[in-house]
Amino acid sequence: MRLEYPAFGKIIVDGKTYEHDIVVYPSGRVEKRKKWLSKGKHGTSHKLDPEELREYLKEDFDVLIVGTGFYGYLSLLPESRALVEGKEVVELPTGKAVELFNELWGKKRVLGIFHVTC
Repeated sequence: MRLEYPAFGKIIVDGKTYEHDIVVYPSGRVEKRKKWLSKGKHGTSHKLDPEELREYLKEDFDVLIVGTGFYGYLSLLPESRALVEGKEVVELPTGKAVELFNELWGKKRVLGIFHVTC
């Protein structure tokens, strides 16, 4: 599996372009991020709420990589971080997060949440 983040608002997974936030599971499954769960509670999708994060904890993983967006606006709330205590968690601007994801894919079980805009 290979990700690319060529431009603001776009992410490419194995040649398929997505123009919305995505979640990539350790199995390779890709789905649209359910950011409305965080936005409904906090008025913004830039705070990753535990209710939203729970939706993605369907597969076991070693590392959670959060692509925080082009400018790094998305962040895990402390309560969300508590849900994944004991796991490696890395929050990076999406370009850097994609690089790390590609580096770790196949070596560790990686769960990736990628914000593709701000």
